[in-house]
Amino acid sequence: MAHWLVKSEPSAWSFADQLAAGDKGTSWNGVRNHSAKLNLMAMKAGEEAFFYHSNEGKAIVGVVAVSKPYYPDPTDDSGRFGMVDFKAVRALKRPVTLEEIKADKRLAKMILVVNSRLSVQPVSADEWRVVLALAKS
Repeated sequence: MAHWLVKSEPSAWSFADQLAAGDKGTSWNGVRNHSAKLNLMAMKAGEEAFFYHSNEGKAIVGVVAVSKPYYPDPTDDSGRFGMVDFKAVRALKRPVTLEEIKADKRLAKMILVVNSRLSVQPVSADEWRVVLALAKS
């Protein structure tokens, strides 16, 4: 199974909001970047993603799982973009900051480090394990 990272500004949608959505989960809509779209299209039900607080906090704070794979995004008038649904899996025992990630040589090739603007990105199995170890989760 693949692993992913998705970003959200906590003032728009936080991990606390995601947790509050419960097992119902929520749709991840509004993505309008073609690279991010391709990543959403590649996601399969049950795959997990890190939930990253962008701009405010700049840290991986939790794990979500894909509960519904890619389907059309009704907020996209062009009809070119879609979305997936996520449900919260767990909060990390402690957030892993972007500063920590950049300082760890094992994560030097992580997309969050080399292309930090991409809102939906793959995470390698090794990167996944390193981040969870940093989070003590």
